[in-house]
Amino acid sequence: MSNTNTISSAVINRLPRYYRFLADLLREGVDRISSGRLSQRMGVTASQIRQDLNNFGGFGLQGYGYNVKYLHEAIGKILGLDTAHNMIIIGAGNLGRALANYADFENLGFFIISLFDANPELEGTSVRNIPVRGMEGLEAFIRDNHVDIALLCLPKANAIETARMLVKFGIKAIWNFAHIDLELYLPENVLVENVHLSESIMRLSCRMARQKDESEKAETGNG
Repeated sequence: MSNTNTISSAVINRLPRYYRFLADLLREGVDRISSGRLSQRMGVTASQIRQDLNNFGGFGLQGYGYNVKYLHEAIGKILGLDTAHNMIIIGAGNLGRALANYADFENLGFFIISLFDANPELEGTSVRNIPVRGMEGLEAFIRDNHVDIALLCLPKANAIETARMLVKFGIKAIWNFAHIDLELYLPENVLVENVHLSESIMRLSCRMARQKDESEKAETGNG
């Protein structure tokens, strides 16, 4: 199997989608599937699927297709889902609590073991039996509980300082929901995945505007 460090980020970014569709096929009782049938399910070309999977050595057999269970497990391993990860949430506001309530993380091996917040009124409360703790206990908790990932659900103004503190306490991976690209402010060995919800809705808005424009051109015969 190829070293994922040599594979383009575009291919890596498509792997979770393959994993999700293969999980659906397993639930439907499908044992094997061709690249052609998989392409119809996913809305991408069969050629793209074969090219993507060939980056990892290829998983299909001529005339047989892909073994769904084996391919699902192999992609899961590439994605690191064969290892359990402890996670904490920094910020127990609406977004932090919503993420803590998302139980499907656990099905993928990601376990939220605590939330932290600077608001003393939230300390001692819980979300889905996950406790909310004060920030003063953060360093000891990270040290004693082998925390792999921190979910940052804070305002932009507090994000950089808090992220740097997390790195100082030993965190090497941050899932960032603050409206700022944190990797610009952290050491290169710290992994950051930025989630900008506003950018996602703006992309949808752009697609809507383009669709409206194309529809109006078609109606006037100017397309």
